[in-house]
Amino acid sequence: MKSYDVYIGIDPGTNTGVAAWNPFFDDLTLQTMKVHKAMEYVSEIAKEIPNRKCLVRFEDARQRKWFGEAGREQLQGAGSIKRDCAIWEDFLRDSGIDFEMVPPKNIHTKISADYFKKLTGYEGRTSKHSRDA
Repeated sequence: MKSYDVYIGIDPGTNTGVAAWNPFFDDLTLQTMKVHKAMEYVSEIAKEIPNRKCLVRFEDARQRKWFGEAGREQLQGAGSIKRDCAIWEDFLRDSGIDFEMVPPKNIHTKISADYFKKLTGYEGRTSKHSRDA
């Protein structure tokens, strides 16, 4: 398995969750920002890392195969997130940044701030989007 200097998690959406972890310094940064700002942030980190040893992982809503009893608004929102995933894939590929698209079924999301704090030891402020990232 390839080792990276920085790992970045993305929760795609209008309010994009971004988690950046540097294992060397054991430093975790969580943020929520607009999608274009998240792309700028990822690009800046990748440029700062020698040899671009940076891995981005994001939940790929296009791999979701179930929708249950979702209403029209939820399905439209799902379409928007799928479009965002395609944009992230294009951006990362064009930028030459290593990435993994993770199926939603393989991700544990929607955890509370208290549980997240217990799980990670992170003391800073979080949003549901940054925790999902």
